Amino acid sequence: MNQQHNLIVLVGPTGVGKTELSLAIAEHLSTEIISADSRQLYRQLKIGTAAPTAEQLARVKHHLVGVLELTDYYSAAKYETEVVSLLESLFQKNNTYLLTGGSMMYVDALCKGIDDIPTVDKLTREILVKRHEEEGLDQLVGELKLLDPTYYDRVDLKNHKRVLHALEICYMTGKPYSSFLTQEHKQRPFNIIKVGLERDRQELYDRINLRVHQMLEDGLVEEVKQVIEYKDLNSLNTVGYKEIIQFLEGNWSLEFAIQKIQQNSRNYAKKQLTWFKRDPDIKWFHPGQDAAILEYIDSQLKIKQNID
Repeated sequence: MNQQHNLIVLVGPTGVGKTELSLAIAEHLSTEIISADSRQLYRQLKIGTAAPTAEQLARVKHHLVGVLELTDYYSAAKYETEVVSLLESLFQKNNTYLLTGGSMMYVDALCKGIDDIPTVDKLTREILVKRHEEEGLDQLVGELKLLDPTYYDRVDLKNHKRVLHALEICYMTGKPYSSFLTQEHKQRPFNIIKVGLERDRQELYDRINLRVHQMLEDGLVEEVKQVIEYKDLNSLNTVGYKEIIQFLEGNWSLEFAIQKIQQNSRNYAKKQLTWFKRDPDIKWFHPGQDAAILEYIDSQLKIKQNID
């Protein structure tokens, strides 16, 4: 491990206040930011993902924001490979970088590594998607139970994307999907310092509710209109977009769609906190404790440098 190379990882639920604090940390360290947001990757998704503004991007250089088209395939495994490679290059000019975002799988993929699962070929994926449409999820869940009972007992059987992906691997390789899930913790050639942001639950929920209204004022409906032709893509299966699509297609009123965005955002925030709280390496702060956060980061950097 190169003890001079450090990655600060700033995590927390949606709406907690990561963006502004990430800018302050990056400026304090004279460094750049790497996004760990699976939806801010897409160029067309700005308002609904609360992507950094032009002004914020001018303040601090960001990586992996607005670099994909909606039709581009992406995954946590690809993210791991790309960011490890990116850091290898970046560390040649600076010793410390900041990674921030709330996509749990992406953060874990980089910090802990992800299992080396074969890439699914296009034909296999198309066959499973068509079967899901024609036969329904129950039929495929039954097949998963036969082909991979171990994963069947672990997976959320209502999550069709995970069921389909497991079956894709089973059919493509002839092996159970669970046989590829070793969950080995990869060692990285740099120090990782994790900081988590949290607020009182009601405070967080109030912020989320207000932020949804702000997104509407900023033009979320117009943004969704521009991408609605891609509504069936996974990139648009995103809180904020899927609800406005329901409104634009006449299924919901705008008021109801707003309420659903708020509700789904709150549910996602709970899921994020549950996930991140399992990690004992994260030091938690309220976003208002910015001075204490900077002091903690500085102290950890000094400790890491002094370790033999």
